[in-house]
Amino acid sequence: MKWAVTALALIFLSGCAMFQECGSGDTDIAAALAAADRSEEDRARDESRKPADVLTFFGVQEGMTVMDMIAASGWYTEVLAAAVGPDGKVYAQNPKVMLEFRDGAADKAMAARLANGRLPNVERLDREFDDLGLEPASLDFALTALNLHDVYNDNPDDALAILKLAHSLLKPGGVLGVTDHNGDPGADNAELHRMTKQQAIDVATQAGFTVEKSDILANPEDDRTVFVFDESIRGRTDRFVLKLTKP
Repeated sequence: MKWAVTALALIFLSGCAMFQECGSGDTDIAAALAAADRSEEDRARDESRKPADVLTFFGVQEGMTVMDMIAASGWYTEVLAAAVGPDGKVYAQNPKVMLEFRDGAADKAMAARLANGRLPNVERLDREFDDLGLEPASLDFALTALNLHDVYNDNPDDALAILKLAHSLLKPGGVLGVTDHNGDPGADNAELHRMTKQQAIDVATQAGFTVEKSDILANPEDDRTVFVFDESIRGRTDRFVLKLTKP
């Protein structure tokens, strides 16, 4: 299968652009993030992204093996590293097009984030979706944050293929977490860099997941008619949160 995730589709990914036996009980993700050695720039995003609430909804626990899909510069990679703890494992996955975009900005940022072994439970996975090198049913959790809209708007079949891949990599009962910019039916969501919640639900169902919804990242002040990087709404878009579980 050809994975046609193009440079155009990836331009705005990730803001440039959350079960199994491995868990060791409930994880206080907020405490883990507060204690982690995170930059002030990263912490400043917590107010709008609410990572502790989001990952708690997704069921992330210490000791899990997880993947940040299209991790870009790795903001959520570092959040996941703190959430799963030293006994967990985080794969930070990026395709070539993301690593080369804007003169390699994401590549350089990820390298700086991981320099000198500061996140020892993170492994870079600079590989394409059809060549990840991971065993089926080897992950407890995967995440794609603010990415699905671009893939879907470029080609819905590619979005379905990526979700099917995630399904195959998750253990039974494993979760794929999706957050994205909410759009309205009938709007030019490709231009706005949004998608409707129902589009995401439909493609997730086709991929074999059961779906739970959350309003954790809802923002009624966003009327969903504005480009997501417009300064009037940037960083504060109305976002849907979907917990996709592999039966």
